[in-house]
Amino acid sequence: MWQRVIFWTKTHLGFSAKESRGFFLLIPFLMALVAASQVLAWVKNQKASAIYWQYLHEVDSLEQAGFQLSVSPLPTFNVQDTITRSHSTKVSERIHRLPFSETDSVLLQIVPGIGALTAGRIIKHREKLGGFIQIAQLNEVYGLKPEVIPLIWDYFDFDLAPLRRLSINLATVEELASHPYISYQEAKVLVAYRLQHGGYHESTDLFGIKIFKEDWVEKIIPYLNFEPIEKR
Repeated sequence: MWQRVIFWTKTHLGFSAKESRGFFLLIPFLMALVAASQVLAWVKNQKASAIYWQYLHEVDSLEQAGFQLSVSPLPTFNVQDTITRSHSTKVSERIHRLPFSETDSVLLQIVPGIGALTAGRIIKHREKLGGFIQIAQLNEVYGLKPEVIPLIWDYFDFDLAPLRRLSINLATVEELASHPYISYQEAKVLVAYRLQHGGYHESTDLFGIKIFKEDWVEKIIPYLNFEPIEKR
């Protein structure tokens, strides 16, 4: 019988005779491991059950003695462990809510989840843009987790701050390309169109550049100044 089993493993599994013997010797060991894990789980369940019944017994004893239970007598069942504690509400009650446009990288660190590096990136991105005009722009800040953004408004009020605008009729290619929303290639087209048509008169002139999509044009318009050259 044993020889037939060895032969079967050799022909169907490709084992040598030595490997077949080792394989069958390993099976009892694996079965023992499975059995041990089952026994361990059973022991843990029994222990948990014993603690639970002890808990019920102590609760009954206290209630019979006239005590009103407010917390569990056992650390395992301490109801305080299940309470989500929010420090943001208490802290926000002790501070002045400032406009978001007036905050800096130091003040931003009062928000849970914002450290020095992230706060610095937020301020740097705001300065490069010329100011935030939408809350959604905070999603552009590297390292700022989406779930942290709503926490900012527990401490600051979002406001449409005065923007720092680039003069579309005076800015160089390099100056336009320094804006996060404008690439160097796009800046070259903006300047070339200006030179060809004698400058921009109003924001709608940008829609005349057919290569640009309307949603991108609408995105950059708030950060551009269309004042004619002769009036400057």
